[in-house]
Amino acid sequence: MKVRKLNEGFPIDLLLLADPSQKMIEEYLNRGECYVAEKKKEIIGVYVLLSTRPATVELVNIAVSKCEQGKGIGKQLIMDAVQRSKEKGYKTIEVGTGNSSIGQLALYQKCGFRLTSIDQDYFIRNYENQIFENGIWCRDMIRLTRELDE
Repeated sequence: MKVRKLNEGFPIDLLLLADPSQKMIEEYLNRGECYVAEKKKEIIGVYVLLSTRPATVELVNIAVSKCEQGKGIGKQLIMDAVQRSKEKGYKTIEVGTGNSSIGQLALYQKCGFRLTSIDQDYFIRNYENQIFENGIWCRDMIRLTRELDE
């Protein structure tokens, strides 16, 4: 698997797996950096990094194509994002995920992220349609942080 930066032709269908709002995706793509994972020249994963504050970057979207899920690619993408963020001089990387995203919450913690806060009703305020995942109404944004000097 090879990971490279992408400046155009973003894989919107893949990004929509992690964020159902194309409008939100387009907004952070305009301000962030998009990286894709390829296998045999086919894009199988994507993530977007967005500088949010001095010395802080946020992983605002990460997705793996459905046929490639469960193979450790998500973890590899997170660790690639961590490494690139360190190389760019960031001190902290943050990520937010829905309260219903059980697998993602576990994965981020396995990758060294710690729970830091809850933005209650984030998805109610920022998305037109209700989101359900794992039989749970996704209402709150769970924020996680990893210090990059660890």
